[in-house]
Amino acid sequence: MKIRFHHFIIAFSLLSVVGWSANYTEWIVKKYQTYALYYTKFDEKNTNEYSKFIDNGITSVKDFFDASYKKSFDVYIHPNRVSLDSQWRRDWNMPGFKSECWMVASGVANKLDIISPKLWDIESCEHKYADKIKTQQLITHELVHVFHGQLNASPDFSDATGIDWFVEGLATYASGQCDSARIAKVKKAIAENKIPVSLDKFWTGKLKYGLSGSVVMFIDHKYGRSKLKALLSFNKNTEILAALNITEPALLNDLKTYLESLKN
Repeated sequence: MKIRFHHFIIAFSLLSVVGWSANYTEWIVKKYQTYALYYTKFDEKNTNEYSKFIDNGITSVKDFFDASYKKSFDVYIHPNRVSLDSQWRRDWNMPGFKSECWMVASGVANKLDIISPKLWDIESCEHKYADKIKTQQLITHELVHVFHGQLNASPDFSDATGIDWFVEGLATYASGQCDSARIAKVKKAIAENKIPVSLDKFWTGKLKYGLSGSVVMFIDHKYGRSKLKALLSFNKNTEILAALNITEPALLNDLKTYLESLKN
């Protein structure tokens, strides 16, 4: 029997400042083939369950891109939102940052931070752990960001210009979140002439996931998976358009035509 991902496991305690309290927090780590899972005593009983979601997500990402991650990365399971916010403040150099209630995770080239999924009912206003399909898609979404970051000119996307639509659209599409319900809402917005007139505005508003995901879905359909993957290294919108040899207005016009041709 081939053992996938669980190549070896080592558990030990680490002391690390996470900032959500005045004290040090004891992190425990389990090492897997592709990632190291960091968690607190609170989640000790949940690690096997969570690692299955991560393993499934990694497999989905590798299958989608027909490629492996370039390097291993860390996954931090935070015991509460305060812990996650503290980490984001340091990572993003935003001392006063406070996350919105729907934010539960983030992924960049070297790590994924996530609030313990079993606490989403308490810590989130939007996500429910009991919905295992959406839970898996969300974790896979963040793992797409990790894969993308490992290929991008800006591994944490901090030095990126005008590609929010692509970063988030790629993760939405590749994770399976760009479903028929989201596409139907985008098609309705097109019919009512209510979609943004520039890509820079696609990652805004209530339809941002569907809008951004639909563009990436269209690129995949028109140009193919290899071309889509080749875009992952770019950190500027102008570079993506140049690689596709298309202007932004032409891309948006082709997108509308493509979506209108899809059956409901």
